[in-house]
Amino acid sequence: MKSFKKLALALVAAMTMSTIVVTPASANTVSVDVTTEISGTGAAASPFTIKVPSDNVVSVADTSTVTNNEALLLTATVVAGTPVTFTAVGANTRLVSAIGSTVTASAGSSSITVTPASTTASVYAYTTTTAASAVTVSVLGASTTLYLKGVAGPAYDLKMTIPSSGNISGKVTATFEVADIFGNAVADTVTVTTLGGATAGTVAVGASITAPTSVPTIKLATTSQTAIVTVSDLASALAAANAALAAEKSARDADKVAAAEALAAAVKTEQDKAAAAAVTAAAELVKANAEIATLKAEAVTAKAAADKALADATAAHAAELATVKADNAAAVAAMKKAFNSLARKWNKKNPSAKVALVK
Repeated sequence: MKSFKKLALALVAAMTMSTIVVTPASANTVSVDVTTEISGTGAAASPFTIKVPSDNVVSVADTSTVTNNEALLLTATVVAGTPVTFTAVGANTRLVSAIGSTVTASAGSSSITVTPASTTASVYAYTTTTAASAVTVSVLGASTTLYLKGVAGPAYDLKMTIPSSGNISGKVTATFEVADIFGNAVADTVTVTTLGGATAGTVAVGASITAPTSVPTIKLATTSQTAIVTVSDLASALAAANAALAAEKSARDADKVAAAEALAAAVKTEQDKAAAAAVTAAAELVKANAEIATLKAEAVTAKAAADKALADATAAHAAELATVKADNAAAVAAMKKAFNSLARKWNKKNPSAKVALVK
């Protein structure tokens, strides 16, 4: 069995009967024929290129060109009865044992083991992505890896990305993405229409691509997109905002002036009240001083009268001297008490203008 591990990798384009031989990096390789007309060498740097099955039916429709094939026929040469395992690396690359009208893009599996009755084991490989993937062929510990990638199918889905708002004096940039039925990017013409936009308001934006000639049952095609863009007149809005701000500032300035005037009036009112209270207090002080003067005068007069009465009583009535003195003393005490009572009231009412008590 060691002889099979030493076999070189041979890539044979059967339709043109030409052979490409790639020197292996290791002796542990498997002889694999590729019997479909394709481009590329199968190396990582130059993958085999096939179309994706955009109609959801995998086929080898035209073997005369390298652009219409959707599957690779991989054939490993081994001793009869030797199991050969084909393994696809990549979720979008599949393997099937035969090609027919019922092989859809979702059919197949990622790994197939073939035990041939003859000396060849074959599978078909196909992919739905433009990204490179690989198929490894393994026999008794030896293996060979071939690389392949797909060519995108016709435009099938349109996606439009556009801002929901914009300025009437500016620009709004819309982004369009066109893909085939499997989501692979496709270069295609997008027709764009707009309705409205000369003034502030809304603009209807529509975009479309040419509808596909066939619509497989995988999913419905999305060939048009619409969006509504709200257009604003920022210059007018800014002017209005500035005017509103100026009006608000004017109103606040007027409020400040009114508040200052009200404060000044309140202060003046309090000052006037304080001045009036001071005048009233001064008048009351003058009146109290007059009353005190009167009381003093009355006290002096009373004392003089008492002294005279005492002298007269002493001269006329020596015997009644003690009584007269007692009466006079009582009269003086009463006057002092009255005066002091009045003085205390005054002092209590006018603590800043107190008068001395009469002892």
